[in-house]
Amino acid sequence: MSVPTSPPIPSDARAASPSERLRRELLGWPGVVEAPHRFGGVEFRLGRRELGHLHGDHLADLPFPVRVREELVREGRARPHHVLPASGWVSFPIRSDDDVPAALALFRLSYDRATAAATGPGHGAGETGESG
Repeated sequence: MSVPTSPPIPSDARAASPSERLRRELLGWPGVVEAPHRFGGVEFRLGRRELGHLHGDHLADLPFPVRVREELVREGRARPHHVLPASGWVSFPIRSDDDVPAALALFRLSYDRATAAATGPGHGAGETGESG
């Protein structure tokens, strides 16, 4: 007697990891590209500007001016950067799929600032304090 087998699950029907969900969304935004990050993980860029990077499925790091970082931390939307807490960088822990929308909101803020800087007066030069 043969045992019936289930048909294979199509790869697009499987649950994607948090980083894959973020990657798919971010790469759908106009002009966003990915590249290996110099400290590990993958970074997302708009032109020469880094929007942020992922360390696997557990952590996103994003650059902002210090005043924006202070606001994000005060509101509980992010934490000071795990290595450079006095910089404008923030860290966002990704503990589950439920954290993906909040991580995307931070990347959207970074993206919107980058697109505004690229088209606005002075092009936002030196605004991010990018160092980590």
